[in-house]
Amino acid sequence: MTSIATMALAGAFLALPAAAQDAEAAQKFLKAENCTKCHSVDKTKKGPAYQKVAGKYKGKSDAEAKLETFLTTSPKVKLDDGSEEEHKVVKDKGAMHNFIKWVLAL
Repeated sequence: MTSIATMALAGAFLALPAAAQDAEAAQKFLKAENCTKCHSVDKTKKGPAYQKVAGKYKGKSDAEAKLETFLTTSPKVKLDDGSEEEHKVVKDKGAMHNFIKWVLAL
């Protein structure tokens, strides 16, 4: 009996990463919020590449909370050319959570 419960728990645990984020929905979010104007997955544009963002927050327990705050408070961001501008506030909070998980999984 214990082995069946253990196997079921292990199966549920292993399924979590696949269900943690929806890549297709994250891509739709990027387009809807016009994120690709300043960001790319693997190349620095006006803003950092999402892979760089994922690396910055890798292993940090507060990563999701920090990114959520960033995306919902319109902070000033410093660009590579030294100028500053306010980051756009995300409107779709539900899709934002999926997007954050997708970025952190890169």
